[in-house]
Amino acid sequence: MGRTSIAFGAVVLVAGIAAWTGQAITKSPSFFDASAEAEPLQLAELSGNARPVVVELFTSQGCSSCPPADALLDELADRPGLLALSFHVDYWDYIGWKDPFASAEYTQRQRDYARTLGLRYVYTPQIVVDGRKDLVGSHRRAVTEAIEEAAKRKSVVDVTLAPDDGGKVSLSAGHAPAEGATVYLVMFDDDHKTDVARGENGGRSIHNANVVREYRKLGRWTGEAMEFSLDIAAARGEGRGGCAVIVQAGTTGPVLGAAILDLDTTS
Repeated sequence: MGRTSIAFGAVVLVAGIAAWTGQAITKSPSFFDASAEAEPLQLAELSGNARPVVVELFTSQGCSSCPPADALLDELADRPGLLALSFHVDYWDYIGWKDPFASAEYTQRQRDYARTLGLRYVYTPQIVVDGRKDLVGSHRRAVTEAIEEAAKRKSVVDVTLAPDDGGKVSLSAGHAPAEGATVYLVMFDDDHKTDVARGENGGRSIHNANVVREYRKLGRWTGEAMEFSLDIAAARGEGRGGCAVIVQAGTTGPVLGAAILDLDTTS
């Protein structure tokens, strides 16, 4: 399946998902590929930020437009001051290749973002920066600009993620939004290399960084100081490379606070 057929394939695959918004993907292939620049990543230093900027890529190994976005996410994953995550969606699994990391839960998170951000469809590759801005995942310049803009915002809640006592999350007291906020735990693998045998990427070897393997709600934050216990040893035993906590207004609103713990370097 070539580039020209990507949009049509997306219409078929996403029709059920997009039905609730009244429109499926109808953009031309240039919508996905026009700005997949090969230029080096130019991103301001973010290591001094009080909290990481959260960058979520919604991707699939079955989507031929996704590898450039996967490569960008790989570059971002190594940058201090960023929490870069690959959420693999499952609506491409029906055209020849079942993504081993795809989950209906991750597709639902993308749907929730579509509602929150007022989008009429879901698509891949999509990047969401700090729960505020949606961009085509391969548009390097636009993504870096959105990250630098997000880095200027202050945290609403301070989040600490430490390996103490098997794993502990601490949230400071603060001014929560009227609708409250949701606290999410994300476990991810550092990287995976997959030889894709079928589908649009058949014959290619695809590298994915910071692949989300577990995503769940820890609770709600309404402004008071809170603590949650984690089982870091179990996550490390399953080979997870890192874990993160994200606090978002409402369900998938703006990111209010976040923290990362590297499981490869902590004990």
